Amino acid sequence: MADFENGFWSIYIAVITVVSIVACAVLLKMNSKRPGAVELGEHVWDESLREWNNPLPRWWSGLFYITLVFAVVYLVVYPGLGAFQGQFGWSSKVQYEAEMDKAKAEYGPIFTRYQGQDVKLVAADPEARAMGERLFLTYCAQCHGADARGAKGFPNLTDQDWLYGGAPDHVKASIAEGRNGVMPPMAHLGAEGAKDVAHYVRSLSGLTADNARVARGKDMFQANCAACHGPDGKGNIAIGAPNLTDKVWLYGSAEATIIEGVMKGRNNKMPAHKEFLGDDKVHLLAAYVYGLSMSQSAAK
Repeated sequence: MADFENGFWSIYIAVITVVSIVACAVLLKMNSKRPGAVELGEHVWDESLREWNNPLPRWWSGLFYITLVFAVVYLVVYPGLGAFQGQFGWSSKVQYEAEMDKAKAEYGPIFTRYQGQDVKLVAADPEARAMGERLFLTYCAQCHGADARGAKGFPNLTDQDWLYGGAPDHVKASIAEGRNGVMPPMAHLGAEGAKDVAHYVRSLSGLTADNARVARGKDMFQANCAACHGPDGKGNIAIGAPNLTDKVWLYGSAEATIIEGVMKGRNNKMPAHKEFLGDDKVHLLAAYVYGLSMSQSAAK
């Protein structure tokens, strides 16, 4: 990366840009001479169509000259010649920061007002929910879906199943600090051992399973999986270990899918949003997400 920060590249880009503009101007000048139309050899098609070398129309040449002048003016005023920032000193970073400062001054007091309220109260406020929904659609819908119902490997946020807990503080911590869920691979169990564990896990949530494999898998589960998922398979929100008894499956409940998880492990990461969004937006977003599951609970 350091090679691209070398001053040589700035000069290199500037030289290519200037040479390109000058070359276009010379080429245009050469083709703007008007010696008259000249027929090009014996090129004839369809009996009467002949190839001629006509001079460029003046209106076309004029437009081309205007674009060259515009290019020169642009490069003087705005950045484009290597490290030269232009007379206005414009940059996308400066513009972005100015727009963010303007938005902060306009909307900051609103965010601050909600930040001082309890998450449950904010979740019940229609205006706050609308703001939280816009934040969710902008920053969260790519993974969890526009309806927040998730997808394979991405949790459904509208139900009552929470890997790290569904209390307001838990939801807020997940958004602010992010989560890194890791299930280590259990390849040492072997193919048959992993299949036995898979059948036992399926039996915990009432799915079809082979009784003989369930009996063998139970001992393996206690020896290898209970430390995280608990001896009863009900999980542990402190480390994000899923409840295996509730029929909620992040990757699916098929035998092959469970065996894959046992043999290869799982690694899920949710990025932290605190530094990017700030405490006020995280608070609103947490209230919106918390409200999603509460509304589903009330509907039941």
